[in-house]
Amino acid sequence: MPASTEHPIEVRRRADPNGLGVSDRRLKHLMARGDIKRVVAGSYVQTSEWDDLTPLRRHLVKVLEVADRSRSRQVFMGAAAAAIWDIDRIGAWPSRVEVRISRASGGRSSGAVRRRALGFDGVDVVEWRGHLVTSPAQTAIDVAAESTFRGGVVAMDQARWERRTGGALASAVDLQRMLERQRRRGLGRVRESLEFGTSRADSVRESEARVLLDLLGFPAPTLQKSFLLPSGRRVRTDFYFEEFDHVGEFDGTGKYFDPEILEGRTPQQALLEEKDREDELRRIVSGVSRWRTDAHRDPALLYDILTRAGVPSRLPRPRRGLRW
Repeated sequence: MPASTEHPIEVRRRADPNGLGVSDRRLKHLMARGDIKRVVAGSYVQTSEWDDLTPLRRHLVKVLEVADRSRSRQVFMGAAAAAIWDIDRIGAWPSRVEVRISRASGGRSSGAVRRRALGFDGVDVVEWRGHLVTSPAQTAIDVAAESTFRGGVVAMDQARWERRTGGALASAVDLQRMLERQRRRGLGRVRESLEFGTSRADSVRESEARVLLDLLGFPAPTLQKSFLLPSGRRVRTDFYFEEFDHVGEFDGTGKYFDPEILEGRTPQQALLEEKDREDELRRIVSGVSRWRTDAHRDPALLYDILTRAGVPSRLPRPRRGLRW
């Protein structure tokens, strides 16, 4: 997949000839009423359009605005580069756009920009809209170096995702070679994230679940296991515990509400199709377990769901309410 270069929604700038064209008083009124939202100083979007964007796409809008308004050539890195390459994350995106500068410059942040004085030794960058952006492999390493192990695995899995439109952004070999050139803190965690990573996680929640399943002591599942249903339809499952002939599914809400996933279906139709799919799966495997985001936030919930369904863990049950 190529780097994102276009705004997903219209942005109006006060400095442009065709900008908002309103007084300061009117502008404050529109913002107070919730009609428009400020992205960065002087740039505004319709609130309804902004609310329809994913967190990744919202950050991309900020990155594009910083790029378009910058008077000097920037090197976008970290979360900014991740938004450009469509490398998703779990949790909040930063409020500022990260750019890389030389070590001698010193890190100075102002307005919408956070300047990181990390230097450029061994750093891989590519051209992007008159600026530079760290390559996908470099971006995944930068994100992992400053994340928890979970965040690092998510970044590595996103970069390696083989079913991405246009193919994976980077291979495990690419990431390993890039890692050998790095000179910065946090590389031990990056190596662990890369070793644990996979190219088969179709979402950030699947990556998160893999880390959590290992932490809870469950056997490593097969991802995207293909099954031929009695109806003749072939489907993939999120997780398959082969030794126990048991399917695990993360039940995200996007499949019922995201227009891109629904592809013209109503939420009710999607729900019925998902139920029919599960009913057919249960006819050909020993069991099916489903869980939602709350089971990731409270690991004891996921532990109970799987152990009560017959998938054993090598570790004792964690206490309820434990956060990781």
